[in-house]
Formats: sequence, structure tokens, C-alpha cells
Amino acid sequence: MQYTSGTTGFPKGVMLTHYNIVNNGLTIGDGMAFTPDDKLCIVVPLFHCFGLVLATMASITHATEMVPVEAYSPVPVMNALSSEHCTAVHGVPTMFIAMLEHPMFNQFDFSTMRTGIMAGSPCPIEVMKQVVEKMHMKDIVIVFGQTEASPGCTMTTTEDSLEKRVATVGRSFPGVECRIVDPETNKELPPNTPGEFVARGYNIMKGYYKMPEATAQAIDKDGWLHSGDLCTCDEDGYYKVVGRIKDMIIRGGENIYPKEIEEFLYTCPKISDVQVIGVPSKAYGEEVMACIVLKKGETMTEDEVKELVKASMARHKVPKYVWFMDSFPVTASGKIQKFKLREQAIEMLKLQEAAAIETA
Repeated sequence: MQYTSGTTGFPKGVMLTHYNIVNNGLTIGDGMAFTPDDKLCIVVPLFHCFGLVLATMASITHATEMVPVEAYSPVPVMNALSSEHCTAVHGVPTMFIAMLEHPMFNQFDFSTMRTGIMAGSPCPIEVMKQVVEKMHMKDIVIVFGQTEASPGCTMTTTEDSLEKRVATVGRSFPGVECRIVDPETNKELPPNTPGEFVARGYNIMKGYYKMPEATAQAIDKDGWLHSGDLCTCDEDGYYKVVGRIKDMIIRGGENIYPKEIEEFLYTCPKISDVQVIGVPSKAYGEEVMACIVLKKGETMTEDEVKELVKASMARHKVPKYVWFMDSFPVTASGKIQKFKLREQAIEMLKLQEAAAIETA
């Protein structure tokens, strides 16, 4: 039993089988080219599929040594990587950002590092590049999926080019069918067209524990698990995540994908982390808000952020609101809770009246 992390609401119990997780772990270990010579530092929680499958099962199926760190903190993890001569480490983007920006980063030796997985939430391209360059993780990969799929559906591998490994979430697992469909009609879409990512195969959960209605909403009558993720797939079968269907901002009829604005803002050297959300608006239905964590010692104004976006992106993508924060609300597994950011923003901006307007 694995519980969904609750990034968008109330957690549900996901019923997974041994067959689900052992085979998923085997494929993930293959994708990282794991051998008995590798040493994986495990800092992601074992109550989550990241620790259970992407770390433990991937290691067990390849006789790879495991180096557990009880709880994530940048210095103990960097110390373990250095002193234990680890070759791999997994983490969500915020974990890697915290290590890269730590003042003691250069005191540790990462020369034995080779691979690992960045996953759990959208992986900023700029962060991936820094991990490859500064932590020597030239074979870092991405696994994409969700707890309900035990959890991997697609993956980049060590054989993919760096360009593919930083810009896509790879191709479908062996034995797993993946498609991009129109969320309204369920019809499969042509290459490079954004739509909902759906998957079917050995990895799909038995269902949600004692929640048959929720199970029926997630898995359709033909066995396809509906992810709620907006993705594209190119002619070569490589998937890209555009955003979440629920995250998509509709401002005055314009569809805005937060991930596109986030990826752009990550390129700003002053910005450590960024999340873009939609907040209620009487005039437009929703407005764009950028929630930003600056790097230590850096300063920036709201107008600077807006001008930065305005110079490179369409006018309707320029944030109406900019909120500088020290940190984001996260789940126990390190995933950022956008729904909580929205709730906090509504309170801060006093948008309760606009939030109460019912829409079709």
C-alpha cells in the first residue's frame, strides 16, 4: 500500500502488487545501467514510490549497494556521497538545488558520481545541466509516472543523448503502453500535440483502497490510467511534460501552461526556485502569479520579474502578481503543494470574492 502524496488534495491508498513494483524497479535499474559496482545513496523516503521502487527495488534487482541516509539534509547527503564514494543519488529538484547552492558544496568530492534520478515533480532543465556539470552525474536520468503506475511509465536512459535527458522524460517502459489523448474526447492525438498522458500495462495499480468510485475515475473501462498530466510525444516516442490539467491557467480564454513560464524564470541567475500558479480574477477568470525563492544575497523587484518575462514571452503570460518567498509548502516526500500556494495567495491578495465565483 502506497499513499499518494497529496500534492493536489487528500491522499488515497494505492494498492500495488509485488509484480508491479519488482518489474518496475528492474526496468529502472536497467535504465541507469546499474551493476554490483554501483552504490546508491538513498535519501528519498521509503514510504513513497521514489524510495521503495526507484531506489530499493532498482538496487535489489541489480545487486547494487545501498547507502541510506535517515533524513534529507544537504550536508549529511553530500558527506555520504563523498565519504562512501557513491555512484548514484536520487532526489526531487528542490533537493538538488539545496545541495548545489549550499556554501559547503565545493568542500565535497563528487568524482565517483555517475547516475541517479531526478523526479517527483517537474525537473527544471537548468538544474539538470548543473547536476551533470557540477556533480559529475553525466548519466542522470528522469523517471516519469505516478504512484498509481508503481510508479514509472516513461524514462530516459544512460544511452539517451544529454539533450534528450534534460529536455524530455524519455520513452515508455517495456510492457507499458503510453498515449496522449484529448481530455474531452479520449481520442489519441497526433505527435507534438499537448494532451492528457494515459498508460496501460503490468504496472497499473489494483485500485484505490476501499474507494471504488475514485478508482473508476482514474482507470477507464479499457484499462487506461488517466494521469491528469499534460504531455506531448514526438515522432521518436519521447514524451515531454507540459503541465498538469488542473494547473493549466485559463486567462480570458487563453490557455497558459505554468511549466513554460517556470522553465524560463529558472534561467535567471538570481532565482533559486519558482512555481507559477493561477489565482482567481473577476475580469479574466484567472491571473498568473509567480512565486519565487531568490538565491541567498540576491534582490529582485516585482517589476524586474515582469519585464524579464515580457521581453521574451507573450504579454498574457506576464505574471500579474509576483510573490517572493523563503520556501514553498511541500509534502513529506518533498513535492511542492501548488494547491496550498493558491490558498495562501487568495488569503494574502484578498481574492475570496473572485474565488467564490462559480464557473461551468
